[in-house]
Amino acid sequence: MQNKGLIKLFAFLFGIVSIYQLSYTFITSKVEKDAKTFAISSISEAEDNHLAKRELLEANYLDSIGTVSILGYTDYNEAKKRELNKGLDLKGGINVTLQISVKDLLRGLANKSKNPVFSKALADADVASNSSDDTYMELFFEAFDNIKGDTKLASPDIFANKELSDVINFQMSDGEVRPIIEIKIDQAIVSAIEVLRERIDGLGVTQPYIQRVGKSGRIVVELPGARDIARAQELLTSTAQLEFWETYKSSNPSIGNFLVAANEQLKSLVETDVEEEVVDEEISKPESEIDSLLSDISDDAIDLTGQVNPLLSLIQGPSSGYAIASVAVKDTAKVGEYLRMREVRRLLSTDIQFVKFAWERPSAGVEVVDLYALKSNRDNIPRMSGDVVSDARDDFDQIGRPAITMSMNTKGSKEWQKLTSDANLNGTGIAVVLDNRVYTAPGCSVVGGITGGRTEITGTFTITETKDISNVLRAGKLPATAEIIQSEVVGPSLGQEAIDSGFMSFMIAMAFVLVWMIFYYGKAGIFADVALILNIVLIFGVLTSLNAVLTLPGIAGIVLTIGMSVDANVLIFERIKEELAKGKGMSLAISDGFNNALSSILDANITTGLTALILFIFGSGPIKGFATTLLIGILTSLFTAIFITRLLADWYISKKGRKLDFSTAMTKNLFTKTKIKFLGKRKIAYVFSAVLIGVGVFSLATQSLQQGVDFLGGRSYQVRFENAVSPSEIASELNTVFGSGTNVKTFGDANQIKITTPYKVDVEGIEVDKEIQDKLYTSLQKYLPDGTSFEDFTVGTSEKTIGIMQSTKVGPTIADDIKNKAFWAIIGSLFVVFLYILLRFRKWQFSLGAVVAVFHDVLIVLGIFSIAGKFMPFNMEVDQAFIAAILTVIGYSLNDTVVVFDRIREIVGLKGWKNGEHVDEALNSTISRTLNTSLTTLVVLLAIFVFGGESLRGFMFAMIIGIIVGTYSSLFIATPVMFDTLKKKLTSGKE
Repeated sequence: MQNKGLIKLFAFLFGIVSIYQLSYTFITSKVEKDAKTFAISSISEAEDNHLAKRELLEANYLDSIGTVSILGYTDYNEAKKRELNKGLDLKGGINVTLQISVKDLLRGLANKSKNPVFSKALADADVASNSSDDTYMELFFEAFDNIKGDTKLASPDIFANKELSDVINFQMSDGEVRPIIEIKIDQAIVSAIEVLRERIDGLGVTQPYIQRVGKSGRIVVELPGARDIARAQELLTSTAQLEFWETYKSSNPSIGNFLVAANEQLKSLVETDVEEEVVDEEISKPESEIDSLLSDISDDAIDLTGQVNPLLSLIQGPSSGYAIASVAVKDTAKVGEYLRMREVRRLLSTDIQFVKFAWERPSAGVEVVDLYALKSNRDNIPRMSGDVVSDARDDFDQIGRPAITMSMNTKGSKEWQKLTSDANLNGTGIAVVLDNRVYTAPGCSVVGGITGGRTEITGTFTITETKDISNVLRAGKLPATAEIIQSEVVGPSLGQEAIDSGFMSFMIAMAFVLVWMIFYYGKAGIFADVALILNIVLIFGVLTSLNAVLTLPGIAGIVLTIGMSVDANVLIFERIKEELAKGKGMSLAISDGFNNALSSILDANITTGLTALILFIFGSGPIKGFATTLLIGILTSLFTAIFITRLLADWYISKKGRKLDFSTAMTKNLFTKTKIKFLGKRKIAYVFSAVLIGVGVFSLATQSLQQGVDFLGGRSYQVRFENAVSPSEIASELNTVFGSGTNVKTFGDANQIKITTPYKVDVEGIEVDKEIQDKLYTSLQKYLPDGTSFEDFTVGTSEKTIGIMQSTKVGPTIADDIKNKAFWAIIGSLFVVFLYILLRFRKWQFSLGAVVAVFHDVLIVLGIFSIAGKFMPFNMEVDQAFIAAILTVIGYSLNDTVVVFDRIREIVGLKGWKNGEHVDEALNSTISRTLNTSLTTLVVLLAIFVFGGESLRGFMFAMIIGIIVGTYSSLFIATPVMFDTLKKKLTSGKE
């Protein structure tokens, strides 16, 4: 081998750099372990809220030693930035896909245009977006073109408005306006990313990940290690739309008259349970409270006693001066729905016809909130907006309560003085509204208004809340609403379990492979083991250097790389054994063995690499992590097998008198004299495969596959209990709460279940997530230990053992996208590999044989999943992980097939076809390699299957079946199909 010195230098430097990069991970792990030990030793379990106190003390400990030098070249803060990133499934946290409303952005750019063509185009784009993969902007332009008539995008009441006058004028064509609007939308989404980044910085999460997805307006945000999930969701979705409104008086007679008239109108519009209504009236005594509220209505105006009152039975007197009523939190959605009805809005008198109703921001544990009536206008524009706020800080008010102080610019100061002056003169309140929630509504006692532009928001805040609110106000508002259309939440304790199970499977797989290589190949196996260990170090080093994220499927990818990296060494060693059998000297046999195996090694790894690349392009989250580690593993295993093993072998035999064995006494003549007639048995194989595929297809046609939330949309929750529970019993209860379609099954141990529900899958917003969690807690409370609070059930801690351990939400739109991506990923991988084999082997029959074998393998795996999915004691849903398994099976099957085809091409090229005898000879010569690689890979996969955690079992099961079937198909399907399609040419003498 040439350039040995250069390869040695490169390998040495590569290894040192990898170890250096990994050292930061070891340092942070050690320091964090010390911090945890310190917190546990300092705070006893007997203390109230000991887990939260420990976490706080742990954080303070890390802050205190953050800049202390470690090993003379780093400190904890620096090491934390450069450590190996762990994904949610290993660290806990939240991953969300946010959809920035492009519709809101378009309306904003059009200055909230009411042009009928513009409004109709938006409505048509809304409908089309439910069934199209095109971006909302493309759908809007298409819809506009279809209905525009003589209307132009550059109309003065659309985009040729005052705000865009510097870039759009009336003479522009639609074709000229479009790129300008696209640029403006793009700038707005970039601005949204920066706003989110600033907010996340205030949250204090290390190694956050924020990335825009194409041009769709979607933003992926991953916050590993985030503990307070509700707080993180609030920060991400809050638009920070700050507004200041003047309120109506609670004693305003028009408001009171309207509520009574609305109640009468609703009697004919909604169905009300009379018996239930009477009970409600007895509890809340609406007659006296409504009479109190409507002080200007005479006592004999209406008799409420004993009547059905859809609206008035739900409201009571306000708890604060400028609110018009109070409503139970559970009834706010119904009251809001009533007040938004057109038939009800028509009852508003002219002096309040534009009134805007807004709810008080509910505080934790409060069951009743106030309803405010805000003075609005035809365009629903507030008196002041948050744009005038120049700074915001968390502070304390005069009596020591947490508050937010704000400073305003010159324009804001003048507007604030005018607003506060009007409130003083009118005796009204000033509602401070953030994201459509009234945070406070004080009056003003200063005659002439407040000058200076400083104000304070007070209320029932915690210190954390005031920090978050001031943080979002400083960062600025999002340019449009942001909805969570996909989310995954993993509790930190589940993340630690994943690390433990992943490490266990890794060590078992590693130990088996190391021992097996020595058992089978003797001293040469030791050199392969050294190369394998270096390979693992390099993989982790490269992952750290690239700032890539390690996930549980990523660990599976590394463990799979261990099994697959053995393949290159097996190919090399088997070829060396063949060269030695020909009587060649040790040095020449090693050289020729490496050279002859190179073609097969490259072909096999390129086909696997192509499928991994497609998986990387089309996959997301953990699946992309799997593809990343697999791609890196393929490259590093090629380097270590081809160069490092060769260097070690050459070094060993360079000393006189040394002989390098490539087998042991037990394996010396294993598989050397096999004479299996593979082609002669092909008809039996065809029938056997046809039966398997037929049974599988029949099962698929009659009972199909269990599609996961990824493909159907909905929400899933992994819930753990103290004792074993009955899934069927819980399913029955939850179906009465959420309606039909809710699925419950055991997930791992008998005390853990997975709940999947399509309930309100089309409805976005954190409120729905909270509603579902509340319903789950109420329904499952009897199965939980006494004293388990809602917070214990939903909030994750590092020591959590019961409650929601993990949750996932996938909106219907993104579920369709995932399905489409999965389909094109499989089709794309088949096409790319077909093309590669065609170019490599120059005969379409080889490509056909490989693709038929792949289809054969995929159909059998799908069939087995369909049949076994009903009774297997682990999750066998078809989701993104399953698609990753199918693509990996495709890659492995092709790997096997290409190695076999390479040997057929070599032997037939030397000896000819001879009615297939030499094809059988080629297949027999690869038996040792095929079984060796398949066995080691299978044992590796079994280690992950048994020890890798419940979330990986279905994934691993698919791969185990795929490896077995792939090994069979490369010998009994791919080669016979190739041979049969070539047979006509062979018998005619054309080949």
